[in-house]
Amino acid sequence: MFSNHGRIVLVAASVLIVALLFDVLVHAAPPAGHFTVNADGTVTDNSTGLVWQRAVPSTSYNHADAIDYCAGLSLTGSPDWRLPTIGELQTIVDETRIAPAIDLSVFPSTPYERFWSSSPYAGAVSRAWAVHFHSGGANHYDVTDAVWVRCVR
Repeated sequence: MFSNHGRIVLVAASVLIVALLFDVLVHAAPPAGHFTVNADGTVTDNSTGLVWQRAVPSTSYNHADAIDYCAGLSLTGSPDWRLPTIGELQTIVDETRIAPAIDLSVFPSTPYERFWSSSPYAGAVSRAWAVHFHSGGANHYDVTDAVWVRCVR
């Protein structure tokens, strides 16, 4: 028979074990075969159907220029490239990795930096969401900031 103290310790240990298992399940690496690296400089996400620009430009852009860059991209001859939404951009984050939080065998030379999304920040029109690929976290930044770009279609 457990004392009240023993029951509290047992419950606390059980909660910790469940929390750790949940964290492992939720933050697992993308499954094998999640991405297909294409010979044309793109990556297909087999879960979402999105096609990503594999290599990123060698410079960063303010938000308006990032939108224009993607709209003008002619990779693979397809004219329908665009800046991804914050939700789309987060699908390529690998939360089992850090610095960068992305699979470099799929997306080589990804800087450990922020990448723009097309999603505006609801609290201020002068801000937009981005993912920081050092840790994989998302935050909002001033649209005049120089931030990296990876386009999607």
